[in-house]
Amino acid sequence: MASAEPVTDHDEIRQWAEKHGGRPSKVETGGEGGILRLDFQDPDENLTEISWEEFFQIFEDNKLALLLPEDNDKSRFNKFVAR
Repeated sequence: MASAEPVTDHDEIRQWAEKHGGRPSKVETGGEGGILRLDFQDPDENLTEISWEEFFQIFEDNKLALLLPEDNDKSRFNKFVAR
């Protein structure tokens, strides 16, 4: 079974996302912030594309980490978790 490593470094997250064709996005919740997502391939109509600056502001405000696959360059698996 593959494992995932929690990442909090902004540059590492951005580089991984862009390498896999991901864009910073969120699910609108009606309040401040939103639920973070990385959107891949064609834009998902249920997501709002945001800047990396806004993405990482929400990321830090909610004290999140991002689980990324350790050794699989082809996998786009990712999951936001509490630090």
